[in-house]
Amino acid sequence: MHVLIVENREDLASQWAERLREGGITVHVTHSQECAVRVLCAHRIQVVMLDLMLDEGSALAVADFAAFRQPWAKVVFLTDTAVFSDGSIFSHCQNACGYFAISTPVNDLATIVEHYVRAA
Repeated sequence: MHVLIVENREDLASQWAERLREGGITVHVTHSQECAVRVLCAHRIQVVMLDLMLDEGSALAVADFAAFRQPWAKVVFLTDTAVFSDGSIFSHCQNACGYFAISTPVNDLATIVEHYVRAA
């Protein structure tokens, strides 16, 4: 079971990764579109935790590539902005299964991600 975290802030990515690893999940952490694509080419990923506002590259491009390369992979979008707060992200990304504030408690996010990992 593999999760890909694509997040600009290393401290957040580390917190999320640590909690998921405690649950026995293999976690890959990247900070850019380019690195995320490399992971998606090399590993079978069940869930992508994706910062909607990447510093390097496009989150939508990562989600689109994941849908093409690994159509079973679910994407949980994370953000600290109001972009797509109307829920339209689910119309734009066929593999979107969640949209959460980055401030969502780590344990809550981990529970959601673990659910989708096991359902994959």
